[in-house]
Amino acid sequence: MVEQSRIGKTDLYVNKIGLGTNAVGGHNIYPDLNEETGKEVVRTALDNGINFLDTAYIYGPERSEELIGEVIKEKGRREDVVIATKGAHKFVNGKIVLDNSPAFLKTAVESSLKRLNTDYIDLFYIHFPDENTPKDEAVGALKELKDEGKIRSIGVSNFSIDQLKEANKDGYVDVLQSEYNLFKREVEKDLLPYTAQNNISFIPYFPLAAGLLGGKYNKNTTFNDGRAKNPLFQGDAFVRNLEKVDQVREVAHALGAEVAHVVLAWYLTRDSIDVLIPGAKRPDQVLNNLKTLDVTLTNEAIEKIDRIFKA
Repeated sequence: MVEQSRIGKTDLYVNKIGLGTNAVGGHNIYPDLNEETGKEVVRTALDNGINFLDTAYIYGPERSEELIGEVIKEKGRREDVVIATKGAHKFVNGKIVLDNSPAFLKTAVESSLKRLNTDYIDLFYIHFPDENTPKDEAVGALKELKDEGKIRSIGVSNFSIDQLKEANKDGYVDVLQSEYNLFKREVEKDLLPYTAQNNISFIPYFPLAAGLLGGKYNKNTTFNDGRAKNPLFQGDAFVRNLEKVDQVREVAHALGAEVAHVVLAWYLTRDSIDVLIPGAKRPDQVLNNLKTLDVTLTNEAIEKIDRIFKA
């Protein structure tokens, strides 16, 4: 039996390794996705003890939620799965607009319920802040949905510290999802201390920094996707970053583990990080992500990794 982790102050208990599903039906994110492979990714996760799935309206759009809904229905045990999804995007005259208004969020939840083939969502996030809606009002609408049993917990994503404080004015926020990895540590200054202090679970996205922290690249690796313009992958910075990854490789080698698993295990030592949601495009990647659970870091290893990336 896999040890379960409680997400903050919620009553959600999950495997510490979840599944990010933007490559399941996320045709607007990854070209040439095979939907049957995507469904097999979800099945593999559920069949191997992963019970936390993270999706969003904008993955597809809509298609990721629909494919997950199909697999959940096929599996037949909805209560065994913890589903997180997100809303805030809408299309107006073909352009994407962000909307956090109570009316829109309530509509977004209803639409997600239909696509996911379920009558409740375990964790619903406001995916991005808009410019106009007071954040406590937006969260207040989600609290009403929670009281109605349509959602079980309330999340916000990509909020600044000020937006998070406003959103949590009444103490209703359960989870914050934000970008965080060893190369991008700004959240350690304000967001992580705030979430720890307020018993809000922090779920990082891009934990492997577009694969850079996976330990698979060298200075001759070239990229023809978004990474080609990412500063982490540019010139001298790329070489320096690879040197840091090589220092983690030494730690991983001593533990008989892979770099990616050591990095993911390190995040789980941080206050208020209860669960991780690495993505997967193929079933074998799901199984590989689970090897993180076999890694136990000593205090010395934790401090060494911290130092490498503070330098």
